[in-house]
Amino acid sequence: MARRKLGVWLIGSKGGVATSVTVGLVALKKGLTTDQGLVTQLPQFAGLDLAPWGDFTLGGHEIRETTLHAEAQRLVAGNNALSGDLVARCKSELDKIDRATRPGTLVNVGSAIEALADPAVRKLRESPRTAIERLQADLKEFAAANHLDQVIVVNLASTEPPVDETALPTRWKELEKLLDKPRRCPLAASSLYAIAALDLGYPFVNFTPSIGSAPIAIRELALDRDTCHMGHDGKTGETLLKSVLAPMFAARNLQVQSWVGHNIFGNLDGKILDDPHNKETKVRSKDRLLHKILGYSPQTLVSIEYIESLGDWKTAWDHIHFRGFLGTPMVLQFTWQGCDSLLAAPLVIDLVRLTELAHRVGDRGLLSFLASFFKSPLGVDEHDFVRQFQMLEAWAAKHLPATQAAS
Repeated sequence: MARRKLGVWLIGSKGGVATSVTVGLVALKKGLTTDQGLVTQLPQFAGLDLAPWGDFTLGGHEIRETTLHAEAQRLVAGNNALSGDLVARCKSELDKIDRATRPGTLVNVGSAIEALADPAVRKLRESPRTAIERLQADLKEFAAANHLDQVIVVNLASTEPPVDETALPTRWKELEKLLDKPRRCPLAASSLYAIAALDLGYPFVNFTPSIGSAPIAIRELALDRDTCHMGHDGKTGETLLKSVLAPMFAARNLQVQSWVGHNIFGNLDGKILDDPHNKETKVRSKDRLLHKILGYSPQTLVSIEYIESLGDWKTAWDHIHFRGFLGTPMVLQFTWQGCDSLLAAPLVIDLVRLTELAHRVGDRGLLSFLASFFKSPLGVDEHDFVRQFQMLEAWAAKHLPATQAAS
């Protein structure tokens, strides 16, 4: 494609995932790393007119007082997740991106997240409307200062307590009225970020379990502003394996009687999920796909525990009790261990590239073809990973050059 200047605006821009995304993009631009882990670098997507690494400029919102280099060093020293040499070679770019960071909002994020915030951010007392206007001013300043053709906003902030979507108005004009009534407006920060972006016509991706752009009224806003969005909750580990293994049990007519998943990790996300209110949002997202795939509901248990010493290294142990021929009970167990932020970061980069292209070719509203990236894909009932991935491949095939698609 012709060279375009594209902005990537990360919410929670100095968390583990966002820091890994930032280091990753800088390293890719400088040719310091390979493209391992990036879905968009697979052969079946090679002909797509995806933006190259050098087209992206980064900025973001953050509630904590820290620097990208300090957070990257934390991933080096505390987790052995990043190479110290790689971080050192990216430092000047990280320092520059720091200057494009602006304070986020704490509206309805819950006490666990508020406790992490810089005192200056905690002192902000703003209505949902005021917060949105401030966030939009930051986005517009970022776009103008860097002469950007497009901005993709991605939510990577900590998981908020659940919001009852059924209590929200289903029309944008009615929901908008609540923005001036702080005591009556239950929308959390993730939805305010979504509104701020979509109202400006910027695509929005919610990689977290938080509500984000899920409410029907916010989906209407996206269509009214001629833009697109997708979420929520990136599928990186245990749930990814569930979405692959559950179809196997269904296809072999093996009855799953119970499925227990135990997750332990010690990063900032884990610390926030140690709060039962925030944990509820995450557990809901992780535990909803089995019924959809199997067609029945086995007994399930999902636990998430914060073990500080593990840092960013997440371990999941799953115990699957199933019944085979002649009613014989059997068991499958697996252990999944990976670096949480480094599993997520390449998917975020993929989502940015695919979302930018989708908007450019005219896709609006929910980008359902991105379902394979999410635990709870909005507007999609299919949870079989292979079938979800085929949706992505089918979308890509439509946008390949005619000669390549024919071959």
